[in-house]
Amino acid sequence: MAKPELSSPAVKASRWTARRLATLAMLIALSTVGANLKIPSITGTPAFDSFPGFLGALILGPADGALIASLGHLLTAFTAGFPLTLPLHLVIAAGMAAVVALFALFYPFSPWLGIAAGIALNGLLLPALFIPLPGFGKAFFLAMVVPLLIASALNIVLAATAFTSLRRVFPTSYAAGRGKGEGK
Repeated sequence: MAKPELSSPAVKASRWTARRLATLAMLIALSTVGANLKIPSITGTPAFDSFPGFLGALILGPADGALIASLGHLLTAFTAGFPLTLPLHLVIAAGMAAVVALFALFYPFSPWLGIAAGIALNGLLLPALFIPLPGFGKAFFLAMVVPLLIASALNIVLAATAFTSLRRVFPTSYAAGRGKGEGK
């Protein structure tokens, strides 16, 4: 039986290209650095860990950005000693993943819409989810909303600004609309 040729139209190019993997690894490493740059709060978890996730979502697509952001949150929570317990931080990481994916989906239609949605979802909706939980309530929401809004705005605006500067480096990026993300 003959082996198919690599240039055959039936053989799809792998999504896991060296360029995509290198970009993903670089952004996860940058998220690790950002996890140590904290914004003061009662939990010690708002930080610059999500900037690489938002940037990764614009370059690589919503799924990769979600992966980077969720790992970034877990790294930040780890450096703070998981102040809300590991299970709650896993839920927050999932919420971060959803916010970053939605940001990436809104951004191509309007960068301002993506930025506003990301800030509102991450800075207001995610902490509001803690209001009905016993031991948290409105007091926790009010204590966390300002640091989270500041962290969200800084991370998202930084990512959008960096993406604008990096468009030439990533011509097939997800948000540029010229492809389905690097390596696809």
